[in-house]
Amino acid sequence: MQAKSAFPAIGHASGRVTAAATLPALVAIAALPALMPAALAAQTAARIEADPPSLVIERGETATLVVRVLDAEGRLVDEAVRIAGARRALSLSGGGVGPGAAAAPAPATPGRTETTVTALEVGEWQIIVTTVRPGPGGRPLQLTLPVVVEWPPVTRIEVTADAPVFEGSTVTHRATALHADGTHRPGAEFTWRTSDAARAEVDEFGHVSGLAPGTVRVEAGFEGVTGVLGIRVREFAGASLEIVEGADGGSVRTGDVQTFTAVLRDAAGAVIADAPVEWSHSYMPAPGVIAPAAPGQMAAGKIVADVAGEFTVVARSGHLRATHGFEAVPREVVRSIELLGRGHLQRVYSTDFWVFEGVDGRDYALVGSKQSDGHGFVFDITDPDNVVKTDSVQVDARSVNDIKVSPDGRYASLTREGASNRRNGVVILDLADPAHPVIAAEYTEGLTGGVHNAFPTNDYLFALANGDKYVILDVRDIYNPRYVSEYDHPDSRVHDVWVHDGIAYSAEWGTGLVAVDVGNGRWGGTIENPVFISSYSVPTGATHAAFPYYSESADKFYVFIGDEILTRRGMAWEGIGPDHRQKYDPETGRGGYPRASWGYIQVIDFDDPANPKMVARYEVSEFGTHNIWVEDDILFQAYYEGGMRLVDVSGELMGNLYTQGREISVYKAFDPVGFVPNSPGAWSVMPHKGLVWFADINSGLWAIRLSGES
Repeated sequence: MQAKSAFPAIGHASGRVTAAATLPALVAIAALPALMPAALAAQTAARIEADPPSLVIERGETATLVVRVLDAEGRLVDEAVRIAGARRALSLSGGGVGPGAAAAPAPATPGRTETTVTALEVGEWQIIVTTVRPGPGGRPLQLTLPVVVEWPPVTRIEVTADAPVFEGSTVTHRATALHADGTHRPGAEFTWRTSDAARAEVDEFGHVSGLAPGTVRVEAGFEGVTGVLGIRVREFAGASLEIVEGADGGSVRTGDVQTFTAVLRDAAGAVIADAPVEWSHSYMPAPGVIAPAAPGQMAAGKIVADVAGEFTVVARSGHLRATHGFEAVPREVVRSIELLGRGHLQRVYSTDFWVFEGVDGRDYALVGSKQSDGHGFVFDITDPDNVVKTDSVQVDARSVNDIKVSPDGRYASLTREGASNRRNGVVILDLADPAHPVIAAEYTEGLTGGVHNAFPTNDYLFALANGDKYVILDVRDIYNPRYVSEYDHPDSRVHDVWVHDGIAYSAEWGTGLVAVDVGNGRWGGTIENPVFISSYSVPTGATHAAFPYYSESADKFYVFIGDEILTRRGMAWEGIGPDHRQKYDPETGRGGYPRASWGYIQVIDFDDPANPKMVARYEVSEFGTHNIWVEDDILFQAYYEGGMRLVDVSGELMGNLYTQGREISVYKAFDPVGFVPNSPGAWSVMPHKGLVWFADINSGLWAIRLSGES
């Protein structure tokens, strides 16, 4: 599309790049300097110009941005530039070497760089251009361009109803605003009306109440577009209503989901199957309990109690009413913990880790790190009271973010960012001697950008490429990994992928959860030809991790997905502001500050992959989540400064698990000699042979035994 200019032209600027600190993340492109005559190369860059000087783009559309570096007389200067924008909102490509991109040819015109900007997320953003080399005053030149990403116009509105409308009943109707490409507009506020207010009326939320039998149109309008659904208000013939299933009148625990069914019959005793039933509940607190505002949650015929007390479930249809009562008692799943050994790492930031049984029969942990010159560390954890560091592995990297081990213990994948040659790729470790791993291979083709995560199976390795896609490698011969295929979800950024039963579940930030057939076959996918199944977006828009889990106790397949939001902006507790932060100095022991994060775990019912739905969450409002593990009906959750948290996820899940007394244990790693002393930051948690292991950012590896475990 033709880019529009929303702002007056912005002149050049010089000085330190400070605006980058306000961006959630940056994607950068470094333009290659052209081979030029010595006279031109000797010119001094004085300013940067961009055409256009600002952009207004519809989401999903692209625009071309031309950047020029000029001297004081306005002549082009052969000078390399870096171009950066908000990573989740703008995709920049062309004109040089960028993360995940191959080297581009030198610009045809010296000092001129052409970049394609693709709009991914609606909002007001910035593109920042800086010269690679210092300009006048010894600092790089800088230019900031405003970018406004707008929604495309709505072209149609679809209106649906939850159930038929009967006289005397109220049924929720829903409207969806759609763009020309089929995507929907989130947050649309509709204007509702009916064509005959004597037969049916509708409120501002789309709740339609039947007043008299007959046909009527329900209309929803937004941005000048109207959607219409024709309905027939039916005569209510119900004579009796009863609740025939559900709790048996005995006690249930908080967090247990109760399912009720209401049966409506006419005067002849025939069942009226499609009449809508409205559900609600009342509550009487247990002795000593002050009634909270929301003691439980109810959806359709399901209810979950958050606190102990007596609950009365109410079903209504037309003028009829039926009730059923039950008592909820405290869940009482809390277990004490015993601290065991430690894998101390106080002079680096610890990142992801993996515990496993090696091919020699002993138990080990591999731990990644930041600010450690590319080291990963090896611990023998066979005796959890005496954890021993056996070795380390060094690679060319700034950060070793993710380490995982194949199910057979044959190899490990190590991901890295910040390689000196910018060819990060994935490193494959041979674990034939697990106490002393050796590098078997480095695979960089198509993985030149930062590789943040990977997922190994026995035969294949799924490696993320610059947060844009995942590449699938054949690693049956770990010394000769071979490219097989890849999956790149359109207009999406990926952070994590987990493979279960031939389906890859990827966490893709604003896109949410994406499921792809990579060998399951039900949707026609193979490892050589991945096939998209479905996606599910969540309200927080920061999907960071995914963990698929079949619950035998509920006979349901869930996917646990977690946020990563490293800010608490706008909340009462925002954390220590940037003006008061002081980077920790390990030499003097001064400075350092605790993280301030936000976000939670969202539980998706994935029984029907074509129709996933969110059913529950685990939200501890003061903290933010990181990595996830679920095993034996326990959620092993790393909750950053909220510590290591274990949660009972047995049975059917509904509502907020935190308020239902499902927490089993919580431990925060306060370490007075940590990298940042007494500043917990749980990165990952993982069970192994009856023990719980977790990696803390500031203090390394911890081992814990739950009470009742041998």
